[in-house]
Amino acid sequence: MSQPTADAHRLGGRVPPSVPGVDGIAAHADPVVRNLLITHCYHELSRALADRTGGSANWCTFAVWASKQVGQTIRQEDLERTLERLLESSPEASAAVGLVVGGLRRAVPRQALDHAARLVRRTAAATARLDAVSEASARGNLKVFAEVAREFARFLALFDGDGTADERRVAEFLDALRPGEPPEGQRYLRQAFTRYHRAMTTDDPKRRAELLLLANVEIGLHEQTRLQPEIAAALEAPVVDPRELERRLLDLVLPDNRVLRWLRLAFLTVIGRRDPVRVAVDRLAAHVRTLARRTVTAHLMTLALPGGELLDLGEDLPARFPPLLAEPADPELLALLATVDPTANSLLDTAARDWADLPDRMHFIADMFRCHAQRGDLLDPPFTDEQVAELAAGRRPTGRL
Repeated sequence: MSQPTADAHRLGGRVPPSVPGVDGIAAHADPVVRNLLITHCYHELSRALADRTGGSANWCTFAVWASKQVGQTIRQEDLERTLERLLESSPEASAAVGLVVGGLRRAVPRQALDHAARLVRRTAAATARLDAVSEASARGNLKVFAEVAREFARFLALFDGDGTADERRVAEFLDALRPGEPPEGQRYLRQAFTRYHRAMTTDDPKRRAELLLLANVEIGLHEQTRLQPEIAAALEAPVVDPRELERRLLDLVLPDNRVLRWLRLAFLTVIGRRDPVRVAVDRLAAHVRTLARRTVTAHLMTLALPGGELLDLGEDLPARFPPLLAEPADPELLALLATVDPTANSLLDTAARDWADLPDRMHFIADMFRCHAQRGDLLDPPFTDEQVAELAAGRRPTGRL
């Protein structure tokens, strides 16, 4: 895969987002619009720091595309449709749907069951608590942004247009970061911003590339540790209550007959699992839960990059290390890579087997940062000028997001 040169993105002198600007976005009440604002703000922070470090990718650069992908989950785009397709293509789930349809046909008038299998699949997908996946994703998106983006804004505010900053002010910035390990401590953030500062002052391209990679991985480790509860919650969120599914189905097939629906539910309550509808719904609910978690996992483990490129985080990275990072020399970078990358200087086994497992995630993320460190198109804007103008006017943009 070719990698556009980052030198084409020397941007020169734009004003980065301010701390009050970051705080204002974090306080936005609408999670969908807030995510879009977060994604755009990450882009502005990324470009501002790239101005001062030779145009290479920084942590915010990757955060742009991760946040944009998370936005699809927050908006629940394609999740229900994907689950419906899996329910149709899975032999076990199709058999369970057939049993439910058969039970319903015996329990209600036949004329109420046109397109019954499709109705059952759609209802089952709507019962899978995908809204909880969206909520967990939105919490994680906000949690990281409110902390890390704010520190990037504070850091960038230290520097004049020519990239210089008073060393005392830089030291005060670093001292304000909390000591200790994540999730509460900010030791990795303090180290990372120290690297970014050094990267601004060196003229050695290899030295700068290694400092930037080290900083990116350090912030990645802090961020992913902080996100662990939200990632686990999103993956575990799909829960299908068989009784809720049963009630929804009966509401649909008996929409205008409350008395009959009440009698039917009372009958099911009395006879319990011996009823064929209830037995079939229980079996279907188990299949829906399994397929919903598979759908959510696949959704969370896909990253869309510029140009429509999709990274499957469950596959080995289809890339290579850029020349400046092919053989790292910085001792601190080598030491950190030794802790997060069990396959040194190789992309074999980078595939994440379990996205809820922090070391598994960090192996993929560290090598992704390394492979794409000097890929210039990652600095491209995630939204069109028209979409950004709509966001600035307080509206949800139209078009593909």
